Amino acid sequence: MEELVQKLKGEIISVLNLSEMKPEDIDAEAPLFVDGLGLDSIDALELTVLLEKKYGLKINTAEEGKKILHSVKSMAVFISENNRD
Repeated sequence: MEELVQKLKGEIISVLNLSEMKPEDIDAEAPLFVDGLGLDSIDALELTVLLEKKYGLKINTAEEGKKILHSVKSMAVFISENNRD
């Protein structure tokens, strides 16, 4: 799981063009939106696309999306529980 968390941090930095950040700057358990990284709805869309393209996973509802995209760790849990690769 830790390897996936580190990989996700790098992918988030790349997809969201957070070039001033390093993976170690992101707390895996901190919220991605509002208080944590301060991401917004456009960033949520980008992360949703990342999950679909890179991992073949879909977020079906906004409520589900809030839980999955809460933190890097929650994304990693979702991927590991649903990715068949």
